[in-house]
Amino acid sequence: MGLVSRVIEQSGIPTVTLNMIWVYQRLIGMARVAAIEHPFGRPYGDVGDARTQTAVMRAALDVFASAEHPGQVAHLPFVWPEEPKETKWHPLEPSPIIALIKQRRGG
Repeated sequence: MGLVSRVIEQSGIPTVTLNMIWVYQRLIGMARVAAIEHPFGRPYGDVGDARTQTAVMRAALDVFASAEHPGQVAHLPFVWPEEPKETKWHPLEPSPIIALIKQRRGG
């Protein structure tokens, strides 16, 4: 989404990206980021949780409305209801991109 938002921004249309790996926003060039600490594949909330999904969408739109400049990161106040070590949504093996990043860092 970061590359897409950058291209859209270059054509004069402002964007905001809901992002779980917001630390990379400057590397990719995302203009405005609504950072959220949710698991991959569930940025808006759990399946069937319309209340949280609606709240996350509204919060991301608030970031869009209030962002004063491109490059701004706003951390949304949502907390996933389970501890990461107790969830079943996180794969046992890291994704290829995470494995590559760890390999390049020597970890």
